[in-house]
Amino acid sequence: MNDGIPGVVARMQQRLDELPKELNHRQIFLGTYLRTTQAVGTAIEQARFEDPEWVADWDVKFAELYLDAHDADLAGRSTARPWRLAFDAPAELPPLRHVLLGINAHVNYDLPQGLLAVISDEDFTDSRLMERRRRDHERIDGVLAERVGAEDDQLGGARSLVDRVLTPLNRLSSQRFLRESRQKVWHNTAELQRARLDGPTAYATRLDELELLSAAKIADLLRPGQVLVRLAITGFGVTLPPPA
Repeated sequence: MNDGIPGVVARMQQRLDELPKELNHRQIFLGTYLRTTQAVGTAIEQARFEDPEWVADWDVKFAELYLDAHDADLAGRSTARPWRLAFDAPAELPPLRHVLLGINAHVNYDLPQGLLAVISDEDFTDSRLMERRRRDHERIDGVLAERVGAEDDQLGGARSLVDRVLTPLNRLSSQRFLRESRQKVWHNTAELQRARLDGPTAYATRLDELELLSAAKIADLLRPGQVLVRLAITGFGVTLPPPA
């Protein structure tokens, strides 16, 4: 049942409250995501989007993809490779790393699927409607960029000295990464939609490709070293190549 953004926020809070003690490190991404979802809800109330009802529906369906993966993992069921790698990451990793792992899995792998859940094949034939959708998609960047400083402060003393020294870089890089990933997500959504027109098998094949690319990005983030520096070189998102 789609119970709106307040409902999905309540479900996130429930997951936070019920996390097993040995999985406390998962609070880092989940707490960040909960606050971000609340910020999107506030932005909708402030009339910052052209189609607020569509944005709310999209935001809920997007969040549900994460909640489904989270619940499946806790229940011992299989999850997509990007989420499996993010969930299995060592608990002792720096908080920033856990946030980046969750963001990459959710944005690179889940977000194109979330967009397709609220954009029909018929919608894709309406160029004016798609421009509105794209603009609202990009407006989310503004909401998220406003959260960068606050979320950085949330990490507070839990960060290493190196992370604190790099804070200005973190904030500037985060905003650039948001813009870059949104552009790639829009491209990947269009690629998946073209595959959807070709039928379930074609769509599954392209989604498998996106899963592999997203998992490879997660694996790269798990390597030792300064993640933001590496992202500045390799980029944040992933891009589906033309179909074979």
